[in-house]
Amino acid sequence: MLKGANVRVPADSVRVEVGWRTGPGVPDVDASALLLASSGRVRSDDDLVFYNQAHHASGAVRHEGKSPAGGAVTDTLAVDLARVEPAVERIVVAASADGGDFGRVPGLCVRVLDAAGGAELARFDSRDATVETAFVLGELYRRQGAWKFRAVGQGYDSGLAGLATDFGITVDEPRAPTPSAPAPAAPVATPTPRPEPRPVRLSKVTLTKEAPTVSLAKQGGTSGAMRVNLNWRTRRQSGGWGSRLSRALAPQTGLDLDLCALYELTDGSKGVVQALGNAFGALHRPPYVHLDGDDRTGAVETGENLTVNLDHKDRFRRLLIFVTIYEGARSFAGLHATVTLTPQHGAPVDFSLDECDLPSTVCALALITNDGGDLTVRRESRFLVPERGVSPQRTVDQAYGWGMRWTPGRK
Repeated sequence: MLKGANVRVPADSVRVEVGWRTGPGVPDVDASALLLASSGRVRSDDDLVFYNQAHHASGAVRHEGKSPAGGAVTDTLAVDLARVEPAVERIVVAASADGGDFGRVPGLCVRVLDAAGGAELARFDSRDATVETAFVLGELYRRQGAWKFRAVGQGYDSGLAGLATDFGITVDEPRAPTPSAPAPAAPVATPTPRPEPRPVRLSKVTLTKEAPTVSLAKQGGTSGAMRVNLNWRTRRQSGGWGSRLSRALAPQTGLDLDLCALYELTDGSKGVVQALGNAFGALHRPPYVHLDGDDRTGAVETGENLTVNLDHKDRFRRLLIFVTIYEGARSFAGLHATVTLTPQHGAPVDFSLDECDLPSTVCALALITNDGGDLTVRRESRFLVPERGVSPQRTVDQAYGWGMRWTPGRK
């Protein structure tokens, strides 16, 4: 498509993929969507869907995360057009660059795919970027009772914050403290003020092979609950044994991934938090780690989640987050997974797993260690292959020297 061109969208549900080629010095790119009313602005801050706010309340738009494949990366938005509220007239598809401008991002494009069959319905390639740090690549819009897609290609040099603000989003920015007003001489009756809506926080940290670690304290994550989310989806592969295994990962086969954690506390106690054996942990007593639930279908939009109580961070010596395939596949090949650690206070930390080319059924995701009272998160993305007769849990234990005894367990 050329800039300004439009095309009818004949599908009820679509996947919108923002793609680019990666390499040394190429900034990271993040896709986002803004749901706009007839005014051309959002109705509230909830109408922005992006890495820190992945699901719209209506269920119509979801941010599914990034998928690397070879030298290319896609960041995907899922849009169920049938569920878009009548008050929403346009869905703007945007991209923002993290760590540089779009002049350094090769192969930037947006594709609209039929979610049911995967057929490409529209494609727009952006070729004239220079100093822009955010782009409106296209938009889905209503026209005479149907949906269409228009290629836009409008750039911004103020990043996601500037783009979002233009559409009516209130962005969380550091503010200088204001002096407090003097106390009144006598008590006065004043109406109770309504709480102001919390602005949208755009800050985040992305861990990579080149920059695999981050201090939670430096990001403000020193207390409260930290949510650890694992989300996954399958991707098609062109051929070979990886392609054959990827078919085993389709949701209809009953793929069941389990998010788990090995913990070691400062008093020397060790253990595991996992669905197997109903070892769900506890949040307000040792081990201060709790598994929220067990997604046994692979179809739950929110994936699997662990919660870590950072109010007791001084009690942790180390914590290893890992994932196992319980059933439904023999390998992680063909599976794309994204890990996000979201502290109650501070910037979220996220990363994608590397592509798996091994017959692996267990993957170490992140290692959290106590360094002088500060918790440091290290991206692992390490696929392990259990020996015959050795469980995935024992395999990851041996790889990281936890030294635990293991017995068979069930869900």
